Amino acid sequence: MVRFIAAVILAFGLAACQAEDPPAVSLSTQNVNDTRIAKTLFGAVPVASSQPSQPLGGYARGCQAGAEQLAETGPTWQAMRLSRNRNWAQPETLDFVRDLSRFAATQDGWNGLYIGDMSQPRGGPMLTGHRSHQTGLDIDVWMLPPDRLDLTTQEREDISSISMRRSAGAFTNDRWSPQHEAIVRAAASDPRVARIFIFPGAKVAMCNSATGDRSWLNKVRPWWGHHYHFHVRLNCTQGDAGCTNQAPPPPGDGCADAQGWVDRILNPPPPDPNAPPPTPRRELTMANLPGQCLAVLNAN
Repeated sequence: MVRFIAAVILAFGLAACQAEDPPAVSLSTQNVNDTRIAKTLFGAVPVASSQPSQPLGGYARGCQAGAEQLAETGPTWQAMRLSRNRNWAQPETLDFVRDLSRFAATQDGWNGLYIGDMSQPRGGPMLTGHRSHQTGLDIDVWMLPPDRLDLTTQEREDISSISMRRSAGAFTNDRWSPQHEAIVRAAASDPRVARIFIFPGAKVAMCNSATGDRSWLNKVRPWWGHHYHFHVRLNCTQGDAGCTNQAPPPPGDGCADAQGWVDRILNPPPPDPNAPPPTPRRELTMANLPGQCLAVLNAN
C-alpha cells in the first residue's frame, strides 16, 4: 500500500504546486475568444517583457510583466537547470532569494542555496511540470545543502537534489537536519511569504521540534511531493492591483492537519467504488488568463 501511495505522490509531483489557487483577475475582452494553448506561447518566449514589473492574475492562472532574471551564480546561491530558462521572477522575489540564501550560508554545512524553478521570462503556464509558478512569485528551494557554488552549467543539469522523506512522506529520513528546519523557519517567518509547501512528514517533524514562537508554522503547509525541494510562495506586493492572492491559511499552527496527512499515508482509506473517474485536466488557453497577459505576451 505504501508503494501505491508513493505512486500517487509521484503523479502529483511538480504539478501539485498549484495548491489552493483562487481565480485570476477578471478577463478583458481582448482575449476572451482566444483559444490558443497558453503554455505553447509562453514557453516559447526567451526573454522578459520591457514593461514595468508586475505579477498579473493568480499563481496558477496568470503571467508576469517586466520580470528580472536571477543571476546564474551569486555570493550565496546558484540557479539550477539553466536549460529550462525558469530563473525569472519579480524583483521582490529576487530580493527574497538573496536574503534567504544569505541566511542559509550561516548554517553549518551550507554555503547558501541551490535555487530550482521560479518562473518563465513572462510567466504563464509552463510546457512541463508546474501548474503554478506563473506570476514570478514562486520559488523552489533545493533540499541539497550546497557544498560548492562554482558548479558549471553542465553540472547544474546533471546534479540532483536529495529526498528528505521516508515511508512515502510520512516521516523524514536521516538526511533531514536542524539546518533544514532553520532555513524553512526563516523563510516562513518572512512577512513577504504567503505559504511554504513541503511534504507532510517534514511539517510534523517541525511541529514536534519547534519551541518558542510557533506562529511561523501556520505558513508551512503539507503537500504531495516537495521532498526534494520546498516551495516558497510570496504574497502579492502592495499596490499590485492585477495580482490575486490566495486565501490565507486557516488559523493555528496546522499541526493537526499535517498529522492527518501522515495518518492517511500510513493507513490509507479504502478506495470508493462509487467515485467518478477523474476528470482530465484541460489545458489553459489564452482566454483563461487575465486579459493583460495578451499584452505581456506581445510586448517587446
